[in-house]
Amino acid sequence: MAKGDPKKPKGKMSAYAFFVQTCREEHKKKNPEVPVNFAEFSKKCSERWKTMSGKEKSKFDEMAKADKVRYDREMKDYGPAKGGKKKKDPNAPKRPPSGFFLFCSEFRPKIKSTNPGISIGDVAKKLGEMWNNLSDGEKQPYNNKAAKLKEKYEKDVADYKSKGKFDGAKGAAAKAARKKVEEEDEEDEEDEEEDEEDEDDE
Repeated sequence: MAKGDPKKPKGKMSAYAFFVQTCREEHKKKNPEVPVNFAEFSKKCSERWKTMSGKEKSKFDEMAKADKVRYDREMKDYGPAKGGKKKKDPNAPKRPPSGFFLFCSEFRPKIKSTNPGISIGDVAKKLGEMWNNLSDGEKQPYNNKAAKLKEKYEKDVADYKSKGKFDGAKGAAAKAARKKVEEEDEEDEEDEEEDEEDEDDE
């Protein structure tokens, strides 16, 4: 059931979340046999919270503050405190894009230029529809390119596993620098290919 990293600290709870939790525990003590109807229960909690005085709420605020301290401390120990659950080796090979992803990176700018002000969600929706309307033959070039990138990725992973982990700190730094250059080269190649494809369209 749990998604993501099992070691990741539990998210911090708000004062209201602590209040709801307390309400649930009270309900369980009073009516252990009665299952909670969440829709009604949430509504009652929300109404009760609105009518509570600041003094009553303050104990839940204190609980939330304490939980935030716990969360921040655990996140610091966990590693990536900001923005991420990724605790990946930066030298590890990058996962290759799919055929659909390659198609998106080519057509996204075109959709944006023909639909100024379009939202990200709508761009994604349009790209999905366009991709679904392509025939297998039209999808082929993207899927072929994705397959080549996947082969390269699998080779990179094998190389990385065989030598990457035993390089030591110095070797790892050199490897990271080399990897960065390779990635930049790859991106340049992709940009060039996209430019060529754009010219074909015109």
